[in-house]
Amino acid sequence: MSDDVRKYHEEDAIGNVYDIRIARRLLGYLRPYWHLAAIALVLTFLTNILISTQPFFTKLAVDEYITPGRTDGIWLFALAFFAVFLFRFIFSYAQEVLLNRVGQRVMLDIRSQIFSKLQRQELAYYDRYPVGRIITRLTSDVDALNELFTSGVIDVLGDLVIIIAIIVWMFALDWKLAIVSLVTVPLLFAATNWFRKHARIGFDKVRTRNARLNAFLQEYISGAQTVQLMNAEDRAQAKFREINDRYRQANIETIYYYAIFYPLVDLIGAIGIAVVIFFFGYEYLSGLSAAGTALTVGVLAAFIQYSQQLFQPIRDLSDKFNVLQAAIVASHRIFVLLDLDVAIKSPEVPKRIGPAYGKIEFKNVWFAYKDNDWVLKDVSFTIEPGESVAFVGHTGSGKTTVTNLLMRFYDIQKGSILLDDIDIREWDLNDLRSNFAVVLQDVFLFSGSVEQNIRLGNKSISRDRVEWAINEVHAQEFISVLEGGLGFQLKERGAGLSVGQKQLISFARALAFDPKILILDEATSSIDTETEQLIQRAVDRVMQDRTSLVVAHRLSTIQRCDRIIVMHHGELKEMGSHNELLGLRGLYWKLYQLQYEARAAG
Repeated sequence: MSDDVRKYHEEDAIGNVYDIRIARRLLGYLRPYWHLAAIALVLTFLTNILISTQPFFTKLAVDEYITPGRTDGIWLFALAFFAVFLFRFIFSYAQEVLLNRVGQRVMLDIRSQIFSKLQRQELAYYDRYPVGRIITRLTSDVDALNELFTSGVIDVLGDLVIIIAIIVWMFALDWKLAIVSLVTVPLLFAATNWFRKHARIGFDKVRTRNARLNAFLQEYISGAQTVQLMNAEDRAQAKFREINDRYRQANIETIYYYAIFYPLVDLIGAIGIAVVIFFFGYEYLSGLSAAGTALTVGVLAAFIQYSQQLFQPIRDLSDKFNVLQAAIVASHRIFVLLDLDVAIKSPEVPKRIGPAYGKIEFKNVWFAYKDNDWVLKDVSFTIEPGESVAFVGHTGSGKTTVTNLLMRFYDIQKGSILLDDIDIREWDLNDLRSNFAVVLQDVFLFSGSVEQNIRLGNKSISRDRVEWAINEVHAQEFISVLEGGLGFQLKERGAGLSVGQKQLISFARALAFDPKILILDEATSSIDTETEQLIQRAVDRVMQDRTSLVVAHRLSTIQRCDRIIVMHHGELKEMGSHNELLGLRGLYWKLYQLQYEARAAG
């Protein structure tokens, strides 16, 4: 794994990662909406130019109407002044609407791209990286990009326009007073630079600690039952308080820089205005102004307003720079995710597509989740189409790993796995997995209706087949009493249903998909004896004429399988029928004796 990937997932402070390639890539997301962005940019220029005319109107009002006491034509002046502000309002409104449309569309595109990438990532990716931090990519980091597109780049250009326009107006009115007005600008830039550097560090801390907070919340909310079971609420609360407090501290540090910067800018602005007033008073009262360029009260009023207007966009530029920095950091993390290679994908030219016959063969398979910590060691076996094979062994012996490798959730390091005599790495990935239906011990149900959870968006599965499936597993008895029946809306992970009911829905899902290969991974270990008896008949029928792999601890559920494979510390130790393995009086016999004694003792 590269250093960038490690940084990204550890949420270390990235610091200044600005790269022109990142900026160019970000602008690429604007390309489909360039016409809207261009119109918004033009409106921004027009709005800021109109803003810059306001002090000039003040100068005209004072010198042409108020000072001489003139009233002729004042209604035309007032109408022009009103028209300027009316157009400013219209342009500003249209600009905001267009920019937010562009920003929301870009966010939609980026989130869709990230989600699509996450859906195609191999399971090993989620083994390595916390879900909470991945969610931060989809939420906080994408929001930072939205801020860039809605109030970042275009507003920066608008601020530059108004700064240039103000300076031009000031020099047009009086070049000496303009120079005096700009004396404090270097101080303002120095303060802005100080704020920019320190606030950037603060933003990095806020984002880093926010990601850690999200990761903690996701983990402990998902594990709330375990926390309560182990009476670990106080310890979890203490740990959350520590992480939450560090997040608070990061925000307070950032607020500290804001608390200094904004009053400092106001102070520098006040100094600038005081200098302008002093210089005006000196020139005006001493009569040192050159002939034809005498300063007027209207000019002074205009310069005071121009000075105030000049400081605002310069101050805003600092904020926009921090928006840019936050967006660059966020986009860096997003692009690292988007650029991660999907390790497991279909070959460019698959050797096999479509449904399988169901023949499975492992040839000298070695596999480790990490480095050389082998989970499977030189495992070889063959399963013929329609054969049912059970995998037994102690926890950690590699039973579930066999099924995960078969569906290519992970790739092996040595050996080969064949489906219908074709290496599974030569299969089209979607076609490969469409041959399997899996029923797990820990059933995952999505929020939505019961029918949607059985079909999982597969439109080829008819309503009649769904009803057939729930009848086969005897799930209609509890589904019929739910409000709406198949249309009953399940909550997240099927909250409110019993473990047995969730298992029955999972079995109905497997039956509805009519797989060539059925995998039952501890599928009945969480079901009570009565429920197990109800579904056993359906399980037996669905296993007929299908290749079936059964992973189980309870040996009583697998005795009718054609063959049983005994795993021990990642190695295949024994293989045969139930009676054959008992006759060997080996590892399987010992496992059977332990369970028999346990049942007898119970």
